[in-house]
Amino acid sequence: QVQLEESGGGSVEAGESLSISCAASGHTASNYWMGWFRQSPGKEREGVATIYSGGSYDYADSVKGRFTISKDNAKKSVFLQMKNLKPEDTGVYYCAATDDLILSGELLLPRAYKYWGQGTQVTVSS
Repeated sequence: QVQLEESGGGSVEAGESLSISCAASGHTASNYWMGWFRQSPGKEREGVATIYSGGSYDYADSVKGRFTISKDNAKKSVFLQMKNLKPEDTGVYYCAATDDLILSGELLLPRAYKYWGQGTQVTVSS
């Protein structure tokens, strides 16, 4: 079993930056995807960014150019640096991971991930 723990998050104004982190523990595999998803009230959970232990990554179109995902394999950690935040970025951000193979078209689909953190709130005010 893998446990994921997010940290960071908080409240900022539009245009500001924020970073969140996620650390994995437990029985972690050598090769895995770790990603970030978000959910706001009344909306479905959506993929934001994901990164493979080998370095491949993907971003949602809505965050390209503003968000950067990175990793530290030794620490089994993934980070999300968010710049130029917008009110529509508000939501609970969840860390997710899987050691399963994911089809290229499904990298940002929640159903592709086995393990989930509890989430951390990000609020962007206008």
